[in-house]
Order: sequence, then structure tokens, then C-alpha cells
Amino acid sequence: MPFADILPTLPDVSHLAALQLIDAGGTVVATLENKPGQAGSLRVYHALAQRHGGSITPAAAAEGLALYAEHTADAQAFPGKHPNIDRLLALTAPLRVALVPA
Repeated sequence: MPFADILPTLPDVSHLAALQLIDAGGTVVATLENKPGQAGSLRVYHALAQRHGGSITPAAAAEGLALYAEHTADAQAFPGKHPNIDRLLALTAPLRVALVPA
């Protein structure tokens, strides 16, 4: 199923301004904003956090790569083109998710 078909099946994020990813040391390692160019990734990461207890775990990352569908292969072929997918490809330790309300 293409990403464009998967995206509408994920939970709504209109109530969010952003989502922060926080490492084990408490450092914010990434912020995904609810704006064009990042809203799809925000929706994917939000869904993963809901399904995996508020964290992006290695299991969540694997699920996320499936959700990104055809974009995952593009990210593998062109590292750096899709940083939010690259993050999932490289994930080895869980990242805690903090939601920033709109």
C-alpha cells in the first residue's frame, strides 16, 4: 500500500504543534513540527508512540519503516534525503516521545 493511502489511516495530529524525540539522557534529539514537509512524519511518529507506550523503540522503528512504504526504499537508496526515515533505520535505543500541544 502506498504511503499516500496509509497516511489517512493514522491518528489525527491537528491537536499537536510538534513532537519531540528525547534520548535516555534527556536530550531532545529531534523535533517534528506540524507543518508542511513534516506533518506526515509527525503523524507516523505519533501513531508509533501511541502503539508503543510513548516511545520509539526498535520494534516501533521497524513498524514505522513499513508505514513509510515506498519512501523507505528511497531513503535507503539516498541516505540523508529522508532524515525522519534515516532516524528509524539507525535506531538502536528507544527514544521517548513528548507531545507539544497546538
